[in-house]
Amino acid sequence: MDGAPLTLQELYRLIWRGSFPALALNDGVNWDQFLNSYTRIYLQRDARDLDQVGDMTAFLRFLRSSAARTGQLLNIAELSRDADVSPVTGKKWLSILEASGLVYLLEPYFSDIAKRMIKAPKRYFLDTGLAAFLTEWTSPETLEAGAMSGAIFETWVIGELLKGWLGNGLRPPFYYYRDKDQKEIDLLIIRDGVVYPMECKKTASPNKNDIRHFQALEKLKMPIGLGGVICLASHALPLTENVWIIPASWV
Repeated sequence: MDGAPLTLQELYRLIWRGSFPALALNDGVNWDQFLNSYTRIYLQRDARDLDQVGDMTAFLRFLRSSAARTGQLLNIAELSRDADVSPVTGKKWLSILEASGLVYLLEPYFSDIAKRMIKAPKRYFLDTGLAAFLTEWTSPETLEAGAMSGAIFETWVIGELLKGWLGNGLRPPFYYYRDKDQKEIDLLIIRDGVVYPMECKKTASPNKNDIRHFQALEKLKMPIGLGGVICLASHALPLTENVWIIPASWV
C-alpha cells in the first residue's frame, strides 16, 4: 500500500478484487471469469499435484467452507462436515490448502504462565478476492454490506501484514490471543520478547472499548510495546498513551 487514505468503497474494491496480479493491476480483467478459471485449474491440476484429493466435488465444498469461515478458530470437524468427508480427510485437505498458499494458520500465543489459552489456530483464507468469489459475493458493495464484511477486512489486514514481512525475507512473529474468558486480541506481534498487540476494526472511529482486552496481556508477564487499532480512519492518531489508531491504507 502507498499510505494514501482510502474510502470505504475503495478499500472494499481492493479486498473484493484480491491479490492476483492480473486482477489487482488490471481493472479490465473480468473478475468472475478469471477466478472461475483459476478455481477450475487449481482443482484439476494444482490440488491433484499436491496430493491425491479424490472427490473433487467434495474438495470444492471444503474449499468454499474454508473461505466462508475465514478469520475463525479452526474446527476441522465443522469443515469436514460441510464437505461431507471424514475429519481425517479434512485434516489432509487443510494441509493441501496450506501448502498451496491459500490458507494461513495463525497460532495462539501461550506460555507456561498463561495456561488458560485456547490452543486452536485461527484460519485465514489469504486471497480475499478468491474468498469472495467462492462465497458468491458478486460486487464490492455486497461484500462490504454482507455478513462476511468484518471477517474479510480482518483477513485482508492479516494477509497484507504477512506479505510485508515475507517480502522482506522475515518470518512473521504473528500470534493471536484468546483465553477461556473469551478475551481476544486479533494479532500479537512478538519480537525480542516484547508484545505488540493489534486489533482490526471495521470502523473509522475506534474507541477505548475496542482495546479493552489488551489489559489481559499482563498475565503473560512480558513487556508490552505500542499497540494499534487498524481501521478505516483516514489519519493516524493516538487512542491512548500506548495505542495508536492506524489507517488500513498504511498496512
